[in-house]
Amino acid sequence: MSILVLASLIWTTPGEAAQKVLFDTGHGERFLVNNPGPLQLSGLAEILKSAGAEVATIDQPFSDATLAGAHAVVISGAFNALHPAEIEALQRFMQGGGKLAVMLHIAPPMATLLESLHVTYTNGVVQERQNVIDNDPIRFYVQQIEPHPALSGVTRFSVHGAWGLMNLAHTARVVAATGPQAWVDLNMDKVQEKKETASFGVAVAGDVGKGGFIAFGDDALFQNKFLDDDNRYLARSLAGWLNN
Repeated sequence: MSILVLASLIWTTPGEAAQKVLFDTGHGERFLVNNPGPLQLSGLAEILKSAGAEVATIDQPFSDATLAGAHAVVISGAFNALHPAEIEALQRFMQGGGKLAVMLHIAPPMATLLESLHVTYTNGVVQERQNVIDNDPIRFYVQQIEPHPALSGVTRFSVHGAWGLMNLAHTARVVAATGPQAWVDLNMDKVQEKKETASFGVAVAGDVGKGGFIAFGDDALFQNKFLDDDNRYLARSLAGWLNN
């Protein structure tokens, strides 16, 4: 057998079993991995599969039993809060090496989970003055990016209605942020006040035991219609981290 043929066989020989990535469907999520619609997540699922992951869904409460065998969990666009026992199970999951990715559609249902990760959020979506898309201040490119494995090689991505995220302790850190002139409409009057202008986090990450988490202030960035070249690159980087 020639060296080239042998090398080809080695390259194509299946390796270890695929890592299972669970997408939560048990907390009112409306944007799903098995739906090809424009606001759905089938494109993200395909990217994960291309990275070697096994994609599955979970519609049962998080527990040690329902998380058994999983390598990572994705909670994208949840409309219902997690029970405290579910948060405890996710904490144990991460302590043992599991990874968690959270993407916010509406932030309040995820408040308790985020607080357990030492993360909080603004009282509304962030509006930008820089890198705005189609003159819509809630749609903009994020270019302030810090090193993190889930953002490896990412130089920018777009969000389409992102809650600002802030770390509450050194165990979490902002890994992607707006420019310094962003603001939040605290008074709900669509009038910008100077005191509101700041740089806001749009992604926060941290380690928990042997595992860790990343939270994005927006869930639209991974929806099919917004998977442009930049966000697709981000999705591939996230897939690599979730599957590693």
